[in-house]
Amino acid sequence: MTYVVTESCIKCKYSDCVDVCPVDCFHVGPNMLVIDPDECIDCTLCVAECPVEAIFAEDDVPDDQRDFIALNAELAKTWPVIIEKIDAPSDADDWAKVKAKKQLLEK
Repeated sequence: MTYVVTESCIKCKYSDCVDVCPVDCFHVGPNMLVIDPDECIDCTLCVAECPVEAIFAEDDVPDDQRDFIALNAELAKTWPVIIEKIDAPSDADDWAKVKAKKQLLEK
């Protein structure tokens, strides 16, 4: 099993999760992070660090977010690895309250 970053991360891109990850499984895109399922070691450390609760175990991804499983795998192949925390966008706190934002994902 792997962990998956879901829709809540879009436009927030908090990277607290990256700081606690013991392997380099996070990748950064224009407006969200994803997890490389081939690198994730299922340690669960990132889950508690995400301030918007965007990270789920693959088996626990909500039904309406299941497409993010394949999306994480796909985007991790092209987005660069991120190994340390970066500043969140200045409006991240405003976007953290928005639920439906998949259409805003920038690839």
